[in-house]
Amino acid sequence: MVKKKTENELKDLEKKIGKVPKFFKELTEKEPQMYELVMMMEGHVWDDGALTRKTKKLIAIAIAAALRDQHAVHAQMAGAANLGVTKAEVEEALRVAFLLAGMPAYVYGKAQIDEVMK
Repeated sequence: MVKKKTENELKDLEKKIGKVPKFFKELTEKEPQMYELVMMMEGHVWDDGALTRKTKKLIAIAIAAALRDQHAVHAQMAGAANLGVTKAEVEEALRVAFLLAGMPAYVYGKAQIDEVMK
């Protein structure tokens, strides 16, 4: 029963964020208490509030690009595509990252955009 609950939680999370990171699935078995805490935080962060999930996803992409984390940029863009975020919206978010974090952040994002968001 617990496994089914976990699977449903991960499916619900995927609807919210577009793609569930692999480590979430690993936490379910390796560190179930940590998994529960992370899921509570995820729910709080990704629920619609003053900002929509799409807007939050664009912020996440810009932050990942600013941190120059190609894996995170790729994962966030894959999730964005599943949430209906357009390529034009991502490019605009990357321009903000460029303005505030410099050319490498923009390049990290642009390198992933064509691969992930066709």
